Amino acid sequence: MNSRPQADATVRRGRLKLLLIAVFFAAPVALAWLAYRFDWATGSAGNYGELLAPAALPDAALTATDGRPFPLARLRGKWVLLQFDDSRCDTYCEQKLYFMRQVRRALGRDTERVERLWVLTDGGTPRASLVAAIEGTHLARSADGRFSAAFPAARSPVDHIYLVDPMGNLMMRFPREPDPSRMLKDLQRLLKYSQVG
Repeated sequence: MNSRPQADATVRRGRLKLLLIAVFFAAPVALAWLAYRFDWATGSAGNYGELLAPAALPDAALTATDGRPFPLARLRGKWVLLQFDDSRCDTYCEQKLYFMRQVRRALGRDTERVERLWVLTDGGTPRASLVAAIEGTHLARSADGRFSAAFPAARSPVDHIYLVDPMGNLMMRFPREPDPSRMLKDLQRLLKYSQVG
């Protein structure tokens, strides 16, 4: 006579156990989907550099150090690390040039996918020893300021190293006194997933 209620209780316990197991395995999947769907912050940004609204850069605003036009299209198809500084190049300027060189070298087999550009903000000529130390860096001049005006900065474009994509669009800037290891991680991630450049 008691067998029926005992059987019902056993079935209920079995169903409850099955439900708990299902919840245990389904909860992480559901939470992951919700985090993705609603873009919940995880406490760390996906990139070190600040992403900028992509903007095409003016192509006719630069000249080479010998006075000939320097079309930015010459670097099209490559990622470009770019900095602004005058020809005297103080310690901070040299540090940025060094970081750009070292980050590019650290890319290993992807080194050839990245170029470096130093945009001179005055009419002077950098010292020969510095130019030799940064061999492979393109030098161009922006005499009228139109080119640098396209680069957003809190204070001055001189404060940043910028990244231009292979299509010639400005896309990222790194902070003043950048951490080269974190710059490298950003570039490695971009090059890994990029189909261009």
